[in-house]
Amino acid sequence: MIKRCEWANSNALMQQYHDKEWGSPEHNDQMLFEFLILESMQAGLSWNTILQKRENFRKAFDNFDYNKILLYDEEKIEKLLQNKGIIRNRLKIQSIITNAKVFIKIQKEFGSFDKYIWNFVNQKTIHNAWKSLDELPSHTTLSDKISKDLKKRGFKFVGSMIVYAFMQAVGLVNDHIINCFRFKEIRNSN
Repeated sequence: MIKRCEWANSNALMQQYHDKEWGSPEHNDQMLFEFLILESMQAGLSWNTILQKRENFRKAFDNFDYNKILLYDEEKIEKLLQNKGIIRNRLKIQSIITNAKVFIKIQKEFGSFDKYIWNFVNQKTIHNAWKSLDELPSHTTLSDKISKDLKKRGFKFVGSMIVYAFMQAVGLVNDHIINCFRFKEIRNSN
């Protein structure tokens, strides 16, 4: 029997996400933007809800193409607010447009968003060694620091808890519990 982090056992979609994505070091700017947006959309909701709507988000937001999103106007926002397949929160939708613009500024400054965000962990995953889910923090000093920097640059919906969830998702931190098969896979990959 495969040992997973307990949160992943609720359904097949969560298992697939856990087994193939969560905690894997991500360096593709397009995927980093997607995760940042999905994490911000998740605020106040369950991650399962976001995963269930992920394909709808991809279709609605031009596959998270930040170069297209930054051009969204009020007409596009209104169309998105009518889309029952996504989270229809005006502030969150507007923040995606704002965040696309800031994301591109960071790319220009650092060469890529990847270089910017991975610099916070010296280009290496932080491997924690949690024995149970109860030990996982909701935020850390580092997520506080990243959140503060993102906000200073103009990002919206990037509080420390959202940033920490993003860090977990894209492998900045390995928060798989130690008896989970993914813990060793990720640890041995870098």
